[in-house]
Amino acid sequence: MTTTGADVVVIGGGIAGVSIAYELSKSVRVSLLEMESTLAYHTTGRSAALFLETYGGEQVRALTTGSREFFDGPPDGFEPTLMTPRPLLQFARADRGDRVERMHASVLPLVADAELLDGPQCRELFPLLRPEVVERGMYEPRAMALDVAAIHQGYLRGARRGGAEVFRSARVASLERGGECWTVVTDDGREHRAPVVVNAAGAWADRVATAAGVGPVGLTPLRRTIFMVASPWGEATSGLPNCSDVDESFYANPEGAQFLCSPADETPCPPSDAKPDDVEIARAIEAINATTTIGVRSIGASWAGLRTFARDRNLVIGAEPAVRGFFWLAGQGGYGIQTAPAAARLGAALVLGQSIPADLVARGLDVARLAPRRPGNLPAAPD
Repeated sequence: MTTTGADVVVIGGGIAGVSIAYELSKSVRVSLLEMESTLAYHTTGRSAALFLETYGGEQVRALTTGSREFFDGPPDGFEPTLMTPRPLLQFARADRGDRVERMHASVLPLVADAELLDGPQCRELFPLLRPEVVERGMYEPRAMALDVAAIHQGYLRGARRGGAEVFRSARVASLERGGECWTVVTDDGREHRAPVVVNAAGAWADRVATAAGVGPVGLTPLRRTIFMVASPWGEATSGLPNCSDVDESFYANPEGAQFLCSPADETPCPPSDAKPDDVEIARAIEAINATTTIGVRSIGASWAGLRTFARDRNLVIGAEPAVRGFFWLAGQGGYGIQTAPAAARLGAALVLGQSIPADLVARGLDVARLAPRRPGNLPAAPD
């Protein structure tokens, strides 16, 4: 059996794994293990990622706003442009305007330019909305579309430049702690040893923990379906903002002469190669046609990915308190790409025993609310 040695073994080759490998490789030796033959095969590679500072709870927003500087001015080795302007309009149907108003109040002052709109103002921005449907809206003018492939590849190149070794088709068969070292055996016949393991395995993170003798933290993979439809506006569609129902019955994002749509479904399912749900697509089409004049009659391509959440919907970042040298970077849900720079900086600081980044603390980040064993987040004990 071939044996490799490092200071840290990172399990998972999606955005979480490559981003923390990048940060750690600046200081220590890293081995990155990916179970598939292709990195970012599951959630990361299927993400229609946006940079939305109004999205998620306050801890997510702290990590998102703390990532903007990275995306605005990428480090050497990344593509010079990682995001492009793509404003967001979230609207509320009749009698649901109070929800938008509460959302608007909650995102201030971190997102000071978020605008509260009435129905006619919403239609000015997205004329395909039916006038009788929309009561209120919130506009995020500095929302962006993220280039997921460029971000992931930039992190991967940077990690390799820092000396990280990347192993594909390296599904974890066993993890065992002996003395000061973890031994991670993978299905490709290799044995990887390091004093620290970082569990960045996405939908599989609880399974990796269980294999290591660590209790799960109650992560739930949720399927999200995406499909493409033609736009009646043709190429002019690209000038529209992203449009989302605040009640999350659907969203429609401009993509050239098409819309990238989703029913915003969250169907619990085991870690797997997720497939689109035809029933959810039909539901979304009904909602889109009732709310807009897009006039969906058929769809083009469709696909699905898994978004993995903890019970409280905060990320899981930090050390496993009862097991030495085991760290979590998981539970990114739908926020994984937009929070990656800040989450990786935070995760690396915790692994290396460094101070929490001051800019994140200033944004209201509370590491206790991200800790793996935080109160109220763990799965219920079996009867």
